[in-house]
Amino acid sequence: MASYDFSESIRTSSLPHHGLSMSRRSPRMEKINGHKWRSGSLVMVSLSILFWVLLFHSHPSDPPLPTTTTIHASAQPAKQENQPRHDNDSCLGRYIYVHDLPRRFNMGLIDECGTLSDWTNMCTYTSNAGLGPRVVANPGRVFPDTSCWHETNQFTLELIFYNRMKKYTCLTEDSGRAAAVYVPYFPGLDVARYLWGYNNSARDAMALDLVRWLRARPEWGVMGGRDHFMVGGRITWDFRRMTEEESDWGNKLLMLPEVKNMSTLVIEASPYDSIDVAIPYPTYFHPSRKEQVLKWQQKLRTQKRPYLFSFVGAPRPNIGTSIRDLIIHQCKSSKRCALLQCDKSSNKKKNNNDCYSAGRVMKLFSRSVFCLQPQGDSYTRRSTFDAILGGCIPVFFHPGSAYVQYEWHLPREYGEYSVFVGEEEVRTGRGDVLERRLGGIGKERVREMRERVIGLVPRLVYGDPRGWTGEGDAFDVAVEGVIERVRRRREGVVGGEEGRGKGEWESYFS
Repeated sequence: MASYDFSESIRTSSLPHHGLSMSRRSPRMEKINGHKWRSGSLVMVSLSILFWVLLFHSHPSDPPLPTTTTIHASAQPAKQENQPRHDNDSCLGRYIYVHDLPRRFNMGLIDECGTLSDWTNMCTYTSNAGLGPRVVANPGRVFPDTSCWHETNQFTLELIFYNRMKKYTCLTEDSGRAAAVYVPYFPGLDVARYLWGYNNSARDAMALDLVRWLRARPEWGVMGGRDHFMVGGRITWDFRRMTEEESDWGNKLLMLPEVKNMSTLVIEASPYDSIDVAIPYPTYFHPSRKEQVLKWQQKLRTQKRPYLFSFVGAPRPNIGTSIRDLIIHQCKSSKRCALLQCDKSSNKKKNNNDCYSAGRVMKLFSRSVFCLQPQGDSYTRRSTFDAILGGCIPVFFHPGSAYVQYEWHLPREYGEYSVFVGEEEVRTGRGDVLERRLGGIGKERVREMRERVIGLVPRLVYGDPRGWTGEGDAFDVAVEGVIERVRRRREGVVGGEEGRGKGEWESYFS
């Protein structure tokens, strides 16, 4: 199917007019030739006339004929059962309608990419449909095919998703057929411009502009936005300012009543409500064909892993509860651990960018059995998905890092693909608690867990928006999740959008 041109207006269709028309047929006049009227006939005619006069005066006049009514598809819910069946329509129940937002909400931000960050040249990372520049360094030939590897920035997900949606095979210009409605706004790139040094009016301006625009659309009135979704390429806390204090963080996008009705996909969701849903951070791998995924998976199965465990990251001295210092110390003290420390003080070379090099990071993860994933500035880390991409079994220290996130992409049976070590165990245990815990897991169990991790790779990577020909990648899984969520909302399923929930991990969030 040809790619969808978002620059064109998306037209709404109307159902055909169903009017009623009535015409009266005059009785056939019989011709009487050569006959004289008899008096009896005259009497009969007179009585007949009298009968019809009395009949019309004893009944009310006929009601007026109904006027023709037009039902606009854009103003009707997309109820599949009320639509004609097309058994050969593979898109039935999967259509997505895309709002034709003004350019300022999406690509207008990319036009001004130099303003998106004070520290990073986002013009570099928004290139290649949001994938960033192609990988150049390939240490130890870690990548069998560099054509599908990019130095992708973790905050470009909304641009990648937007470009993938252009190639989605079940787009429709008739919102009445749509299973869900996509709002192509780039909220993460928008708010990033104003997180530091700006007031709340600047942070909130475009979000408020968006909801005004949406409310004016007929598609919004169908379900009050409950069939709408958008993607935010940052963590939920950047969109959840709770007060009007200028010192409070972020904007109030997710606190707006209209947006609460929508489904917002973010790289980290809140464990306290179901306003948003977490989907994977973008990784460095963006295949165009299924064969590239299979080739990478096969490499992971045969890869030698000399390190029992590894850590890529920096300490968090400004966060008093962080266990990163302890983890770094244990890794440095063990001959079985590899460390790629990312704080400036640890780098011998000035402007060392190893922690931001796809080749360096993936080389370490693909040579490690376990990869440590402690909390950072928030619950989740992009590193989790890079580690899984490297066939490395993730080790979590807080359930908010994965177990109550990514409900559409990660298995509920967390023990199949990961190890959990409580933060308190690290704080109070012996200095080698991590080496002892991980070294005590049997070889067969490790093999089973690694195979489960490698099996997750296809659904955790975003295929190249410019030419992905496969199916079942992170984008596809997310769209399927949205469609199911909207379906349950339409049907009024109780608890149909509560997400994974905290369950056994409740005490960690109280």
